[in-house]
Amino acid sequence: MAESVLLLVIKKIGIALGNGALDQASSQFSKYATQLVELQHSMGRVARELRVMHNVLCQMDIRNRNDQVYEGWLDEVRMVAHVMEDMVDEYLNQVGQEHDMGCCFYLKKGLRRPRSLLSLNQIASNVHEIEKDIAHLSEMKNRWVPMVNNGDTSSSNYIVKRSQDLANISRSLHEEDLVGVDKNREKLQQWLEGEDGECSVITLHGMGGLGKTALAANVYKMQREKFQCHAWVSISQTYSREDVLMNIIKELCKDRVDFLSNIATMDITCLEDTVKKFLEKKKYLIVLDDVWTPDAFDDLSRALLSNGMGSRLLITTREGDVAALASRGHILTLEALPEDKAWDLFSKKSFPRETNHECPQGLKPLSKEIVSKCKGLPLAIVSIGSLLHVREKTLGEWRRINDQLSWEIINNPRLGHIRNVLHLSFIYLPEYLKCCFMYCSLFPEDYLFQRKKLLRLWIAEGFVIERGASTLEEVAEGYLKELVNRNMLQLVDRNPFGRIKRLRMHDIIRELAVDLCQKERFGVKYEEVKCGGSVQRDERRLVVHKLKKDIQESFCSVHGLRSFITLDKNMPSFTVLPLLSEKSRYMTVLELSGLPIEKIPDAIGDLFNLRHLGLRDTKVKVLPKSVRKLSNLLTLDLCNSDIQELPSWIVKLENLRHLFAEKVNDQSFRVLHSLSGVCITKGLGNLKNLQTLHALDAQDESVRQIGELRQLRSLRILNVKGIYCELLCRSLVQMPFLSYLYVGASEDNEVLMLNALPPNLQKISLNGKLAEGTLLRESPLIQAMEQNMHELYLRWSQLREDPLPSLSRLENLTVLQFTRAYNGEKLEFLRGWFPKLKVLYLRDLPNLKQLEMKKGAMATLKSLTLFNLGSMAVVPSGIEFVMPLQYLSFYEITHDFLMSLCQHPRIARIPWQYTLRD
Repeated sequence: MAESVLLLVIKKIGIALGNGALDQASSQFSKYATQLVELQHSMGRVARELRVMHNVLCQMDIRNRNDQVYEGWLDEVRMVAHVMEDMVDEYLNQVGQEHDMGCCFYLKKGLRRPRSLLSLNQIASNVHEIEKDIAHLSEMKNRWVPMVNNGDTSSSNYIVKRSQDLANISRSLHEEDLVGVDKNREKLQQWLEGEDGECSVITLHGMGGLGKTALAANVYKMQREKFQCHAWVSISQTYSREDVLMNIIKELCKDRVDFLSNIATMDITCLEDTVKKFLEKKKYLIVLDDVWTPDAFDDLSRALLSNGMGSRLLITTREGDVAALASRGHILTLEALPEDKAWDLFSKKSFPRETNHECPQGLKPLSKEIVSKCKGLPLAIVSIGSLLHVREKTLGEWRRINDQLSWEIINNPRLGHIRNVLHLSFIYLPEYLKCCFMYCSLFPEDYLFQRKKLLRLWIAEGFVIERGASTLEEVAEGYLKELVNRNMLQLVDRNPFGRIKRLRMHDIIRELAVDLCQKERFGVKYEEVKCGGSVQRDERRLVVHKLKKDIQESFCSVHGLRSFITLDKNMPSFTVLPLLSEKSRYMTVLELSGLPIEKIPDAIGDLFNLRHLGLRDTKVKVLPKSVRKLSNLLTLDLCNSDIQELPSWIVKLENLRHLFAEKVNDQSFRVLHSLSGVCITKGLGNLKNLQTLHALDAQDESVRQIGELRQLRSLRILNVKGIYCELLCRSLVQMPFLSYLYVGASEDNEVLMLNALPPNLQKISLNGKLAEGTLLRESPLIQAMEQNMHELYLRWSQLREDPLPSLSRLENLTVLQFTRAYNGEKLEFLRGWFPKLKVLYLRDLPNLKQLEMKKGAMATLKSLTLFNLGSMAVVPSGIEFVMPLQYLSFYEITHDFLMSLCQHPRIARIPWQYTLRD
């Protein structure tokens, strides 16, 4: 595996030697020009050495990752790289240069004296020693690390051979090894046997180990004789067009000596022409197994004719971009096996000689636990089942395997197939995705990642590189989509906009990634129950899952720590912040959400590298003045802390991108003041890089200055008075990127006079009384929302006229919520209204007596919640439950209403829940 730590260090040196940093350094150390120039030259030489070293490692590590001599040498390289990273950070701190991993800013315009622990001379001396260490490492490699250069063991040939070995194993699986594939097999057969005369492209898609090749091979054997000619070709990550075309010809023309005799001497054009000529008037079936890029398909498709004979092209792939090449409606995505099918497959492999493959009763609980850890991955189930088949069928042996299953997957030669299948996916990841992928493995099994928070952490860590005019957040979201597309992260659900909302990492993939993290000194997860002892290595990132004792007893060395994240809200924390603030001066991410911390030490201001500070749900009441020195800070999360007011100097954190400082007073949002915000009276306009501001208490000056925050994407503003509305609207329309807006009125009877909105607003929550006519068809508000609005929340609006006729113009609306928003007695949803609505939530409408949903309204509705809707006693005949509902909820309903629901034939078939009124 290529060394991710080297890439990060090279990138930082590039920033240190950039024009902005050089100018600042020249000004700061004008009296020491000679020493400064020599230091900069030394850093440049180190960067060049590391860049070449990185390129060499990219070629070596695939072949030598299990070589102990090589791994020992590689560990020394990592340590030297870490020391160099420390020196670069010290240098940037001394010259007063903020480094944004791709952007350069000035910390201060004027001169300032060095205040770090190391002087310029000390840094220069250390960098000179690093140069010597790198030279020594090069000599050591030549002496002790074998360099394998012959063609048979090159990296590309290694990948090809490994891919072919795995494909051959999958193709040779017996029928009994295919469990839970009946529906997918039937669908594939239907597509292959279809009457469509055009050449259909069928893609079989899913993560490594799901059995794509095995299923394709099974169907291929049954269907190939129905075609005039057929061929199976493995593509792999590294392929040769010439070799693939030759293999296709060999498969197609096994009995044609005239075609085969001269192919070895043909160039690419002749090979393509030969394939075209042979397939010209034939109905053919060709399987391209293990395709990794759309380019590979494009390279080969020129030779594969669409001849109107009903030919079929079947592709197996792990990549979403390749799967998208399928003919319309011909993508088959494999999923993990359900529990019952996973158990059947495990039983067949573990107890092949038992009657009906019956698991001994005493081993059943442990066997179920082992199967659960495989998370439905057929490759893991087959491999681990085969391993257990040859082990003693005793409770002690079964328990031992279960307890050390993670170790077995990483180290046991019999489970090498699991490692190789998933390792190939990792090898093929672009370098910029490898750090992001490994980072996710530091979190617990089945951990649900929230998209926005994960992206902020990646950016803070420096994994994300600017691309053109896109923001770092937009680039990071692209990274996330790539990892999902490549099946390295699993999509759990999407938000109503269709964007990724939550994700997780498959447990087997995670185990392999954790091993990579430890080998690279990239980071470590800590769980006291499993780990024990102390974490003493020079780890860069630490995620605490569970810790019972004081942290100072557990972590002896935190000097080089860049990130500290705790997920244990009960962790003893009285020494955690002082320890990290004093010992980990290079800290970049400090995530302490949920800890019972009451005070932040002044020493936190010395963490000049800090880019993410998470104090959500803590008991912190005051931020120390030293926080103003954290000029690299990008995210400050104080949500639900005890901080009532932000200090005036907060506006000096000019690079801040995300500020969370609200407090949730009512989780159910049944009161007007469910949220509390903070005041920023002066200087709000200085925070020009802000993208997220939750939540601001409206005041004259802040409402006026908020229009200067042109980069805002998400804004919550509270305690808005009617007299502020005109000024607020003028400020809002100056925010071209604002997509989410939450406006809360100061009082129940304060009228929100909103007549203008930003152009790209997609989600809006209006909390307070709306002026009559605000939601009329002709109103500027409706016209502004018409094109882009996806989510609309109206609370305490006190509307008297039915707003649905006007809102029905919002054809892209996916979520609609009314909470105390309407005082009328009737709501009517007509045919064709809200064609994309998925969620409808009606709550606390005490006067509502009639609710009608006509057939054809809300054709895509999946979730309907009716909560305390007046005195409705029966389900009105106007409600026609014909939409594809998946969730139905009734809260605070009468007994008669409940009885009528139970008799409704549609509701009886929908999972639903209810609560009765007192």
